[in-house]
Amino acid sequence: MSIVITGNPGVGKHTITQEIAKKMKLSVIDINAVAKDSGLFEKNEDTSDIDVEELEKILKQKISEKNIIVGHLAPYVLRKNQIKIMIVLRRSPYDLMSVYKNREYSDKKCKENTGSEILGIIAHDAINKFQEKVFEINVTEKSIPEVVKHVMQAILQNEGKDQVDWLGLVRKNNDLGKFFVD
Repeated sequence: MSIVITGNPGVGKHTITQEIAKKMKLSVIDINAVAKDSGLFEKNEDTSDIDVEELEKILKQKISEKNIIVGHLAPYVLRKNQIKIMIVLRRSPYDLMSVYKNREYSDKKCKENTGSEILGIIAHDAINKFQEKVFEINVTEKSIPEVVKHVMQAILQNEGKDQVDWLGLVRKNNDLGKFFVD
């Protein structure tokens, strides 16, 4: 069974995965890289669609106990019996907006991704499918070593779940229109 790091784009999945892989001497399976190498990306306007059923079959052949798996598609292409723990990294939508602008995402793509983070879509879908194996970790304003320590605590001690509610924060700041597509 593998360790999985997931979350929206820009939360630090790949950075944290590389650090954990080094510490635990695990090989990394990057879901997006597997999909790309397998020719499963299909361009659709400014997004890419992926055949998740085919990707699930391909990943099934690649997963072993010595893996750490990374990717935002993890909740949709993995099964509960394949994973030991799933870490969902969460980050303030206010921080993510600047990350997306630096990546030159379109305004629509920025809002779709921050909206997804605010609503906790990946976390919700992960919890529904993987229940007690899911740990949400808020990475906002934390250094890489702090996040790595928090993730290691979750992996090794099964402790450290965060409660994340960006919707409450955004509503309190009266910023719904800032983050959601009209």
